[in-house]
Amino acid sequence: MLKKVGYILLLISCLSFLSILIVPWVGFSKIQIAGITTGLIIAGEILFYLSLIILGKSFFDKIKSKLMFWKAKV
Repeated sequence: MLKKVGYILLLISCLSFLSILIVPWVGFSKIQIAGITTGLIIAGEILFYLSLIILGKSFFDKIKSKLMFWKAKV
């Protein structure tokens, strides 16, 4: 059950980052766009770190290994 919550938080985090791309076309003013974008970035980061805490070190290592494709191999 706790793992499902972690994955749901990760999904919501990804959706909040993707929704940043949609905000400028909704029809808000520039100040509102800046505020909403800032709020979505902060919420996405917090939810991402909470999901990492819930899912544990093994999940973090899996993500880190996927993102280390640019690291030079010896």
